[in-house]
Amino acid sequence: MLRRQRVLWLVIMCITIVSCSAEGESIPGDKNEPTAEAFELSVPQGDVVLEVGGAIGRFNVANRALFDLDMLRSLPTVSVETHTSVTDGVKRFEGFLLRDFLNGLGAKGDKVVASALNDYEMEIPMEDLRKFDVIVAYNMDGELLSPSNKGPLWIVYPRDDYPELQDIRYDYRWVWQLHSLKVE
Repeated sequence: MLRRQRVLWLVIMCITIVSCSAEGESIPGDKNEPTAEAFELSVPQGDVVLEVGGAIGRFNVANRALFDLDMLRSLPTVSVETHTSVTDGVKRFEGFLLRDFLNGLGAKGDKVVASALNDYEMEIPMEDLRKFDVIVAYNMDGELLSPSNKGPLWIVYPRDDYPELQDIRYDYRWVWQLHSLKVE
């Protein structure tokens, strides 16, 4: 009887792993692909502040995922307190983890191209998102970001937590006035 239970358990685990792989979902507990609960992916009711495209598996409009600010604010909130290269003193940023957000969209790729309202584009390696708690912030020091103060969204690295993030190469990846992401 014990042998049958073990065999049954092994078969169930294999089916689960194959099922997750076939659907393009990450395997729970995989350290390289952080898990995130699937979030509501309804159609935006307000102004679209973020468009995600490219190699993603979940969409709400054609082959893209569009988000208004309320949709993004409904995601699990995290905060980062850090210095920036463009503001004075330590700032407190609130937003959502970029890796969990992309994982929730079924993103598969080596990089994400972040684009700003002023057409600035920057490639961010997915490795950054696995290694650091990079967030997409919509609040700074308790106030909503607006286009006049780097918003409505700003990619923020935990700069003060890692000496290697003091390198100017990472400063270029802090895309402010973020409006789109493309997974490649």
